[in-house]
Amino acid sequence: MKFTDGYWQTLPGVSILKPRAVDQIETAEGKLTVFAPTSPLRRRGDSLNRPVITVTFDTPAEDVIGVRIEHFTGGRDRGPHFMINRTDPAPVIDQPDGGPVMFSSGRLTARIATEGDWTVDFLAGDTVLTSSTPNSVGAITDGAGRHFIREQLSLGIDDHVYGLGERFGPLIKNGQTVDCWNADGGTATEQAYKNVPFYLTDAGYGVFVAHPDLVSFEVGTEVVSRTQFSVAGQSLQYYVIYGPTPKEILTKYTALTGRPARVPAWSYGLWLSTSFTTDYDERTVSSFLDGMAERELPLSVFHFDCFWMRQFHWCDFIWDPAMFPDPAGMLERLKQKGVRISVWINPYIAQRSALFAEGKELGFLVRTTEGDVWQWDLWQAGMGLVDFTNPDARDWYASKLKVLLDQGVDAFKTDFGERIPSEGVVWHDGSDPARMHNYYAQLYNECVFELLRSERGDGEAVIFARSATAGGQQFPVHWGGDCESTFASMAESLRGGLSLALSGFGYWSHDIGGFEGTPDPAVFKRWTAFGLLSSHSRLHGSSSYRVPWAFDEEAVEVTRKFARLKLSLMPYLAQLGEEAHASGIPIMRPMVLEFPHDRGAVAVQTQYLLGDRLLVAPVFRADGRADFYLPEGTWTHALTGERLSGPRWHSEVYGFDSLPLFVRPGTVLPWGAGRDRPADDHLDGLTLQAYEFADGDQVELEVGPARFSVRREQGTLTATARGTDRPWRLRVGDRVVAASENRAVLDLPG
Repeated sequence: MKFTDGYWQTLPGVSILKPRAVDQIETAEGKLTVFAPTSPLRRRGDSLNRPVITVTFDTPAEDVIGVRIEHFTGGRDRGPHFMINRTDPAPVIDQPDGGPVMFSSGRLTARIATEGDWTVDFLAGDTVLTSSTPNSVGAITDGAGRHFIREQLSLGIDDHVYGLGERFGPLIKNGQTVDCWNADGGTATEQAYKNVPFYLTDAGYGVFVAHPDLVSFEVGTEVVSRTQFSVAGQSLQYYVIYGPTPKEILTKYTALTGRPARVPAWSYGLWLSTSFTTDYDERTVSSFLDGMAERELPLSVFHFDCFWMRQFHWCDFIWDPAMFPDPAGMLERLKQKGVRISVWINPYIAQRSALFAEGKELGFLVRTTEGDVWQWDLWQAGMGLVDFTNPDARDWYASKLKVLLDQGVDAFKTDFGERIPSEGVVWHDGSDPARMHNYYAQLYNECVFELLRSERGDGEAVIFARSATAGGQQFPVHWGGDCESTFASMAESLRGGLSLALSGFGYWSHDIGGFEGTPDPAVFKRWTAFGLLSSHSRLHGSSSYRVPWAFDEEAVEVTRKFARLKLSLMPYLAQLGEEAHASGIPIMRPMVLEFPHDRGAVAVQTQYLLGDRLLVAPVFRADGRADFYLPEGTWTHALTGERLSGPRWHSEVYGFDSLPLFVRPGTVLPWGAGRDRPADDHLDGLTLQAYEFADGDQVELEVGPARFSVRREQGTLTATARGTDRPWRLRVGDRVVAASENRAVLDLPG
């Protein structure tokens, strides 16, 4: 939201109170509070009729400084609030005689000027990362009498801003206005399903604005040298997070807001859907599964989309008896074919659903300020909304889903969750409706995910969620929403996934081939390669099936090749999943995450790294030409063995059975046997393959319970294993040697 008219003037009707100088500082219980009048106090009378801005500094975790800016403090706090995992380290507070106050947490310091104009510098050592300058902070009233608090943090000349959720425009957010407000807007607009008021930079810091309601960002737009963020009301809370690298920023941010959960191994395999509005019954579904098996297409999960229930009854969680007269028997028959089962749900209860009357009677549906059940006709006729702020409503909703689990369902696609009223309603726990709009997705996905986790013996769970906000990464997996079936939409989907990865989300998927419309065979085949080199892979559409043979025979071959390729990468993907769970680093990584100091890499948005070892550049053209950037070193194509050098851009033409898929130099990649489905046993048929391994290079890696050490010295490559007696192999190029007594040695030419 903009408040000024150019550099000199405010917009009509807008007034801005700004802290001008520090009057007093207080410290207590690990906090430092600054009182800053909105004009200089030259004599005692100047304190009359003079607003004061209160700014409080604290530290929830090492290398993180919280800043709370307040005008009036008498308002009622209605919630909800983002969960913050606080460790509350003791800050170091220092004020040299006559100098600024230094408030430090770990390696991050806030330097607050006590003389002259309002200034707060955030430093790492002697380096200023960003600053709140004399005109940055503002308590604002607009022409309609609405109140806002804003902050503006300075941007360096070459600083780039990333994140802010799953956004489908340019990956770098400089020059963009971003309103964090969940909306069902597809992938072709500035709206987003997953809004996260957190951004990181390649300048050593990130910023988390801890407000679940609308947060408006002006990234170099209101003032081109600053990132502005503002919220309605009388207070603003944000946290500055020191890196120094983007990876470390993400690790610290996800420590605050929650790390991605582990997901079961079977979820990494290929998912196939009925699609949305297509006709299907058990016979149709069986024909799809049999068709995949006959064509030797590995399949892990089958998904039933909306019309597994009767029309106008979403959601009652009852199988359409005309199409599915024996749900439990059907699911058992399908699971005998070796697949897991997913079904579509949402949190909306149609008026014709039997659950509507039940939920109304029990008080489990959101009500208006007049006491009626809140309803509208968008999506489902007369639908209401489950009130997940009510613990009893959560249990009630989960109990309906448990019936499906007992029938044989393994996972839920938690669709929607964005169309949440922000005014005129009353929540069970008294939450502010505006703050509940984005936060609703958190409660919805948490309810379903925790049910799955509690019902599975191993405690693992997986959902396919569309809506989310900060902290939503704890409940994976998320997919990119409704995209068109074009190359342009494929590219915008990738940008969305990369933006979400830089917002703390460890896993991500998308609709292979696009959702709206029917892709031509070229789009489908190119998207299939991209989809099967994503963390999670799903064939799904709107009005047409996505079985590969619906396109052409080559589409079948492409699907088979890349599905098997992904299965062979399971030992590697499992490592990446553990890393996402342990440290918050995503499986699919924008180039800036691995190469933040490579000026050629920081702006690239048409490729990514799968983990830290594999570079993937999807092909977005019908003629097969791909332009891609390789950082420094000699990179090896994982499928062909071709070697290309960087740092530089390359332009190559690829057939449908290939794409730029390059292994980083100095890599030892664990390849599995690549059977029919993702295996929990990642040591089965294991080969350790070394790429561009130079003398002196050494790598330690984990594969399941085993630990491997690989080192090259004086032309000899030696690998040793601990924690396993299983057979494995060591490979370089075409040379392979089997391990003997958990040791393998290859003599290499110089």
